[in-house]
Amino acid sequence: MAKDVLCEVNSCKYWANGNKCNASSIYVVNRHNNNQARNSEETDCKTFEPKI
Repeated sequence: MAKDVLCEVNSCKYWANGNKCNASSIYVVNRHNNNQARNSEETDCKTFEPKI
């Protein structure tokens, strides 16, 4: 398992200094209705929540 998760989306409530993700878990899904992503552009981070 990854020790550090990096994220550049500073509008997410889990974003921390140094582009770190403070979420307790990460949920990444495929943009299509299958499990066969061929590149990162075909995936989305469902952990994202906007900062309030």
